Amino acid sequence: MPLTEKQLDFLKNCNHRWNIKTGATGSGKSFVDYSVVIPKRITAARGEGLLVLMGDTRGTLERNILEPMRSIWSEKLVGNIRSNNTVNLFGKKVYALGADNKKHVSKIQGATFEYVYGDEITTWSEEVFEMLKSRLRCEHSHFDGTCNPENPKHWFKGFLDSDADIFQQSYIIDDGVLPENIVRELKKEYEGTVYYDRWILGKWAAAEGLIYNYFANHTEEFLIDDPLKWCRENNKKITHVMLGVDFGGTNSHTAFKAVGITNDWHVLVLDEEHIDSRELDPDRLSRRFVEFVHRVQHLYGESQTRADNEESVLIRGLAGAVKKNELKTKVLNAKKMPINDRIKLTILLMAQKRLYIARRCEHMKDAFETAVYDPKQFEDVRLDDGTSDIDSLDAFEYCLEPWYQQLIQGDRRTYQPLFLR
Repeated sequence: MPLTEKQLDFLKNCNHRWNIKTGATGSGKSFVDYSVVIPKRITAARGEGLLVLMGDTRGTLERNILEPMRSIWSEKLVGNIRSNNTVNLFGKKVYALGADNKKHVSKIQGATFEYVYGDEITTWSEEVFEMLKSRLRCEHSHFDGTCNPENPKHWFKGFLDSDADIFQQSYIIDDGVLPENIVRELKKEYEGTVYYDRWILGKWAAAEGLIYNYFANHTEEFLIDDPLKWCRENNKKITHVMLGVDFGGTNSHTAFKAVGITNDWHVLVLDEEHIDSRELDPDRLSRRFVEFVHRVQHLYGESQTRADNEESVLIRGLAGAVKKNELKTKVLNAKKMPINDRIKLTILLMAQKRLYIARRCEHMKDAFETAVYDPKQFEDVRLDDGTSDIDSLDAFEYCLEPWYQQLIQGDRRTYQPLFLR
């Protein structure tokens, strides 16, 4: 694939200590790196320090960088990540690390870095980046990296605006090589959300107002009358039934959600229960849960339950009730992933028309329609002051977490999941 004029400009000017590409997804930021920049840097290394590739996780580093690099340069030149977090690239040992795991990073904390490549930098902790800065200390050391923009107060935006020796490019989605029809659809799907500014226009934009703006304005598009009938009419099959449980506090509600995931990674909200927590004690909670599981099991079969892991006593109560009543669900702790990762997944599913809600699930519908960002926060923070149904959102999100990676990769028509590149 020929390089674009912007990519050629990067190659001409990436002789600074820090060489950073920011901007839209699918705009070609990473392509020039794994096809040209990284191979040139590594083969030119003098052996005066470590060579490092760093991403949000080792998995995203493999998917975003190593896998496409291997398809260009062959498995002989681009190896696989070993158990000691190294990979053979062009005959040299390179550390491949996830910035999410400080234990991995700490193993090389005292070393000098000759070259570092950074993928998805805005997902890293600032602590990891500061450590890296102090170790990039060869006279000829270089750092090349990419990221999608976040909020304007993000710590990495502060670094980019500093007087460090930085060459920086900003990309919009039209700078890339995605087919025109895909670009057109992406623009339409993300219109009205903060991710349009960030993923399409490449701007450092603050999150404000409704989180699920498109859903709130086009709710009817997401509602279905009968999930089983919808599956038959659309040639789909529910392969995983998930139950989510969020235990409400004194002034909130306890929420049960039943979610079906289809063979092609569509998500259907099947059923729900919404209970005033002031009416509950552990025994009554267990009875209501048993009734809910019976109802879901009758229509959809066996399931897996994910419950708020901050309430271990209540979880044991649910598990005991399930066992006593011989119900076909396994009660496990929720993973409790970062809320913004959960939000991004939900927005992706909505944008790609892979999320539908049974019309009777009024609380779920209301939760999506009213969820907002906290206007008092600079970072992306979901407002949790009782004005929107956070309990329903949490219970729904617990259902999706075990299948997070499969869901974000479930629809390849947009080239790659937007928030991974």
